[in-house]
Amino acid sequence: MLLAELEVFHSRPIAPTRRVALGRTFLRCDPPPGFGGLLLGGVVARFAQDMAPDDVGELLTLVFDLDAGCRIAQPRLRHRFQADRVGLTRSPHRLYRVDDPTGELRLQFTADSGAPSQHVLGAVYAAGALRRELRTSVFATMRRALAWRGEIDGEFLAYLADGASSSFLSSAMQDSANGDNVGWAKRVLGLSAAVEHLDKRLIQQGYRDALLTVHPDHGGEVDRAAERIADIAEARRILLAQQ
Repeated sequence: MLLAELEVFHSRPIAPTRRVALGRTFLRCDPPPGFGGLLLGGVVARFAQDMAPDDVGELLTLVFDLDAGCRIAQPRLRHRFQADRVGLTRSPHRLYRVDDPTGELRLQFTADSGAPSQHVLGAVYAAGALRRELRTSVFATMRRALAWRGEIDGEFLAYLADGASSSFLSSAMQDSANGDNVGWAKRVLGLSAAVEHLDKRLIQQGYRDALLTVHPDHGGEVDRAAERIADIAEARRILLAQQ
């Protein structure tokens, strides 16, 4: 039984113009994150692990802008998002329930064509088209998906559905339990705990500086890059919410 579907249309890797478009989107996300949110999180977890760390940082910036309802200038991640699908290759991704007594949920990806960033961009643009009250929760699910390490299987789906804590959410929840989630966010962005009121400029500067520390050229650990970037994005979200 089909529960959710996302069709990503993309240019071929050798094409001079890199393009991404959406086809059929069957994404039930109410109540959030819903089956649609699980599928979008699955696409992000499956393909973002093959993206360069710099691209993951830019991806999180795009997620933040889409969640905030900002106008998205093109291209992003060197790909232009468009409505026209003529000449593009179709890659469907699905979440379905197995038709047997177990009723197991399974994800099915098309991974033999297109660059990883094209599939991930399709997922985040699809989430950006959701209603405000839904997309915030779905984007939170996608950020959790970025921190996942392991197979994209039933355990992963349970992790997303249950809201199980990734390392960065665990840290945030622990500080929240101590009444200090803002303090955690300041530490992640390298901002002084003594400053009570941070303006947007300082927060954005801390975000950019923290992202630089994740890059392997600056000593960052490649295998922990996505997790660290997720920490940094969550810290910025917390501090901007205080504005």
